[in-house]
Amino acid sequence: MGGMSGPYLIRGSVSLPEAELMWRFSRSSGPGGQHVNTSDSQVELRFDLAKTEALPDVWKQRALERLASRLVDGVVTVRSSEHRSQWRNRETAAVRLTALLAEATAPPPKPRRATRIPRGINERRLREKKQRSDTKRGRTGRDWG
Repeated sequence: MGGMSGPYLIRGSVSLPEAELMWRFSRSSGPGGQHVNTSDSQVELRFDLAKTEALPDVWKQRALERLASRLVDGVVTVRSSEHRSQWRNRETAAVRLTALLAEATAPPPKPRRATRIPRGINERRLREKKQRSDTKRGRTGRDWG
């Protein structure tokens, strides 16, 4: 495995610029033996969504709206501490951030076109419903006593 896996693609040819990513490392909580107490394996990745020039304006607006609840002063933060190695946590954090931005910048889904249910289908459904209700009505045990 070589160095960090280069530019993180969001979608198409748009990628996260390495220069705009802010990394912070701190100690992870949880198990890991003596080594874990001295190594900063938890990774916090911050990306200034409000000031970035890397995203097309339309995408940026979309992401700012959709991620509004996650942003602190226009900055989106992703944490990763699953792995014991800082390097793998960096990878995970970066992948998470790109996935988050890809989802937030995706175009809105096409509106659903309303279609009418054909009359024949509806009539058949009602006919079958009536038949079923007759069958069940015939099951009352009044006449058996």
